[in-house]
Amino acid sequence: MLSYTIQAHRTAPATAEAFTGEARLALDVDPAGRTDAFNPAELLLTAIAACMLKGIERVAPMLNFELRGAEVRVYGEREDSPPRMSRIDYELVVDTDESDARLSLLHRNIQKYGTIYNTVSAAVPLNGTIRRAGTDGSPAEASIGLT
Repeated sequence: MLSYTIQAHRTAPATAEAFTGEARLALDVDPAGRTDAFNPAELLLTAIAACMLKGIERVAPMLNFELRGAEVRVYGEREDSPPRMSRIDYELVVDTDESDARLSLLHRNIQKYGTIYNTVSAAVPLNGTIRRAGTDGSPAEASIGLT
C-alpha cells in the first residue's frame, strides 16, 4: 500500500501554497479568482492529466510502445447546486508512428491502471479520446474515440 502526504497553508489573505518534498504549488483560494495559481477544479483536472502522462511513462516500456511525446487536454464542467464537477472530458494526443490498434492498447492501459483516473471516473463521468499527433507535431485530423 502506498501513501501520500502534502501540506497546504495560507500564506496571506486569499493566498495559499501546497508542497511535498521540494515541490511547491501556488493555490488559487481567492474568491475573486487568480490567474497565477491553480484553483481546486484546475488541480483536479491537472491530477487527471498527470496520472495519464505518468501512465504513459509506466506502460510504454512494458508495451514496447515508441513515442516522441504526449499531451493531455482536460475539460471539466462544474455545476453550482450542489457544487460539484458534473463532467470531465479529455483528449490525449500522442506523437507516435505506432498503429491505431497499438494506440488504442496504450489508451486502455492508461485507463485500466491509472489510480487517479479510476478514482475520479468512479465519481464523475470521465470520457476521452486518444489520437495521433500530426507528423509535424501538430494535432492530427482523425481521432480514435474511446470512452
